[in-house]
Amino acid sequence: MLKPLHDYVLLEKMEEESTTASGIILTSTKEKSKFAKVIAMGNDIKEAGYQTGDEVLYREYAGTTISYKDAEYIVIKDEDIIAVNQ
Repeated sequence: MLKPLHDYVLLEKMEEESTTASGIILTSTKEKSKFAKVIAMGNDIKEAGYQTGDEVLYREYAGTTISYKDAEYIVIKDEDIIAVNQ
């Protein structure tokens, strides 16, 4: 597993899905979700207000998107995470 350094956070992208009345799942291709799951945090992050496993909202153009082991991740600075979904 990738371990971010310093004040970086590793997020796993979340696909935004909606379900029709008949139960068909539609994946949105128009607008990508800005929510992601926290996978790992760098050692310099002490009091973030979120922890591994939380769903967070991040700034739209922040971070670097990478593909690793058949999943898409974002490496982002701690300061670019703006909310936690509780």
